[in-house]
Amino acid sequence: MKQTLPAVALLALALSACGDRSPAPAAGPETDARTPQAADPAPAGSPPVQAAGTDAAPASAHAPGTNIPQVVDGVITFDGFGPAAFGGTEEDVRMSWGNDLGDAAPSEPGGCYILKPQPIGTTDYRLGFMIEGDRFVRIDVRNEGYTAPGGGKVGMDRAEIERLYGGRVEASPHKYVEGAQTLRVAEGDKALVFETDAAGKVTEWRIGVPPQIDYVEGCG
Repeated sequence: MKQTLPAVALLALALSACGDRSPAPAAGPETDARTPQAADPAPAGSPPVQAAGTDAAPASAHAPGTNIPQVVDGVITFDGFGPAAFGGTEEDVRMSWGNDLGDAAPSEPGGCYILKPQPIGTTDYRLGFMIEGDRFVRIDVRNEGYTAPGGGKVGMDRAEIERLYGGRVEASPHKYVEGAQTLRVAEGDKALVFETDAAGKVTEWRIGVPPQIDYVEGCG
């Protein structure tokens, strides 16, 4: 399957490509205009550029076995995913992602289901968009490439989460994992929830609206 970046990531790449529009130098006596010239080196830190006429995305662009970009910051907010706002439709989410999200559907009208980037290779997933009541209500993240609003990420420890979010963290024991914690940060009518393991490391996080943000079992 051809893999491409989500629409929001493609927009960022397109904007970065609009920087230098200086005209190319005219061919001179020592330069044959028909001879290809070497491209200017890319600035340090620039994303890898796909060669013209090729279909494959750069090998480093996606997490292994998925079409999820390895590093995307700022696309997930308390409002939603890019232009897809919480409370919007499934189609809003699909358009914002800009790639295959599978064919999940509710078992009954208005039921809960999760759109997942394809292919995932296993029954697990590292990014999911929850739909319930025909509305986009939550994002689940198990991918350390995505940063939560405020700076939290998978792999951080509880102390760092508490430092990032000040006195806003409401901690409680995990429902299923002994010694693990659930760290909840409220933001108006939305919330951000980090789950840790028994060692205090964040294993996943989710963001969205009540009551779905507090579903421990997801749609289960």
